Amino acid sequence: MYTVNEKEYKCPVSITLDVFNDRWKLAIIWYLLDGKKRFKELHNNIGEITQKTLTVKLKELEEKNIITRTVYAQVPPKVEYSLTPIGQKLQLTLDEMYKWGLEYVKDNGKILDDTNASSKKCQRSKKIEEDMKK
Repeated sequence: MYTVNEKEYKCPVSITLDVFNDRWKLAIIWYLLDGKKRFKELHNNIGEITQKTLTVKLKELEEKNIITRTVYAQVPPKVEYSLTPIGQKLQLTLDEMYKWGLEYVKDNGKILDDTNASSKKCQRSKKIEEDMKK
């Protein structure tokens, strides 16, 4: 048995699923793996997420100690989001998820436009795909 914030779990996988219970949180973490980002950068990178949903998901990730929100005392206000050390440990997992997703598309669909994968917006993917060719 495991407990986190007074909630009991029978298996660590249940903890993981509870922390990352939707698609947006993993997308946020994916883009933060490249370094600190401001709200607008994250919103632009993820694209289809609403500002309200992004705000909620950032708060949830902060509460789970996956990301840090840094507010700078300046005018206009500046806020940056970054991964905590435990959040950074998700890099290998998300890299493998990217590879799996790419293989899944190759086997079960088709790549219509891979310019997004090689763009600055998804720059992590370029290195992963190069590693897959080795």
